[in-house]
Amino acid sequence: MILGMAAALALAGASLLTAAAPAQAVGVHRLSLPPRRPATSRPPTRAQCLKLYASPCYRPAQIQRAYHEGPLFARGITGRGRTIVIVDAFGSPTIRHDLKVFDRQFRLPAPPAFRIIQPAGPVPPYDPTDPERVGWAGETTLDVEWAHSIAPGARLLLVETPVDETAGTAGFAEIVRAENYVINHHLGDVITQSFGTAEQTFPTVRSLLRLRSAYINAARHGVTVLAAAGDDGPTSNANADGTLLFTHRVVDWPASDPLVTAVGGTQLQLTSTGRRTAPDRVWNDSFNPAVNEVAFGDSGPNANATGGGRSVVFGRPRYQDGVAGIVGRRRGIPDISMSGACSGVVDIYTSFGGQPAGWTVSCGTSESSPLFAGIVALADQVAGHSLGLINPALYALAARHAPGLTDITRGNNTVAFTQAGKLITVRGFRARRGYDLASGTGTVNAALFVPELARTARVR
Repeated sequence: MILGMAAALALAGASLLTAAAPAQAVGVHRLSLPPRRPATSRPPTRAQCLKLYASPCYRPAQIQRAYHEGPLFARGITGRGRTIVIVDAFGSPTIRHDLKVFDRQFRLPAPPAFRIIQPAGPVPPYDPTDPERVGWAGETTLDVEWAHSIAPGARLLLVETPVDETAGTAGFAEIVRAENYVINHHLGDVITQSFGTAEQTFPTVRSLLRLRSAYINAARHGVTVLAAAGDDGPTSNANADGTLLFTHRVVDWPASDPLVTAVGGTQLQLTSTGRRTAPDRVWNDSFNPAVNEVAFGDSGPNANATGGGRSVVFGRPRYQDGVAGIVGRRRGIPDISMSGACSGVVDIYTSFGGQPAGWTVSCGTSESSPLFAGIVALADQVAGHSLGLINPALYALAARHAPGLTDITRGNNTVAFTQAGKLITVRGFRARRGYDLASGTGTVNAALFVPELARTARVR
């Protein structure tokens, strides 16, 4: 969710396992703000954020401290020598400039390398009147600026694809081709994806499974792949305009793929220096009237929470056997969680056309996935190589209660929304001790988790 941007990423397809009529599906949401909330010339103060967004705004130093990165940075563990791959349709025409402004403002070092490639074909010229292009430019900005914030010493590779996901599975074909190019040419260590669509929106199971080649390839080549778990709680969009939601539980793919690490969202409560004032909880702003007014223009409730639940396509992978009592016979998501709440947004800087240049804010699991990509890059540096599929290591660490994993025991991802004149509630899942379908294995204390992950993934 990029607050202040009007667009929706549409991932199209027909009903998969239901008798419903064919439907279009929207993946990543970008919620509009009324004109009274313009971009600002400088990062907004806390008071301005509370007034504009009904939320505190967090800066890199706060998030770095919240995840205890200081001890790692002091030892030179910044992601040096590793490459984070960020995949987005179209990209942003101003991302190099915008990252420089972001880094200068927050005193971050420039990445040692920042490449942009288009291996699936050239991206059409930017059109500032196209809300899809504006929305994707904002998504790209969030992904690049915040992956860099967590691993400031890592190289960045932005992979832009030339087709939006608006016609069946066509857009995914270009994404898969681009990711296979990156993997085959050994261009990166960890791939972050801030997009997804409900499993039920694919025409058939086979049409979804045919798109998995990049994840199979990544597992074989030792590349870690991450995906955002979704921003609608236990449901997801069911039409191209983003005006309809499924009225039953669904999960998004590629987050639900067993070869992908699904990253859910949490709510942080931080002081101006990044000190926690309360334990993290599951991100859920569905019933937060002030946030709903900012994001949706009404008091809600609206579907505005972390994704999580059980796949209807994939069975339980072996690494989840220890949590079979929670996931049953199905693949459960998320696997891990990071900051994503719209009641605790992060600052981003943008200057592309279609909206005023300046500072605005972002939230959602589109934030969570690049944050965790930075964490993985740090672990890759410690290990001296990419770690590949990290899910077995995550669940092994959780089973032995590794101190680097912080359990999340508060909150749920149940959402409610009005549709066709009716108030609909989709019951989600509650945080509990140990693994759960709202927060996964929990969140991280990077100072402890990074070496734990490097050791555990390396020996498995």
